[in-house]
Amino acid sequence: MEGTPRTHESNVMQFCVIAIETAARKMGISPTELTKRLEEQDLIEGRLFKFYDMLHTQSADYVADDIIETLYNYEHDQ
Repeated sequence: MEGTPRTHESNVMQFCVIAIETAARKMGISPTELTKRLEEQDLIEGRLFKFYDMLHTQSADYVADDIIETLYNYEHDQ
């Protein structure tokens, strides 16, 4: 059985899901809660989507740490 061909969009979406799940686990919160917080700061599109080409070459832990640090910085600056 053949699978559905991978597209750039599906790769980006899978990357975002893994990044959010990994970061949420590190923070001890649910992926839903983290997604809400990231959306409030426009970090899903403004960070994960925008910098996908650079970030997807890094480990899941690196990306999770990056998004956690970025989120804390954005929330602190409000």
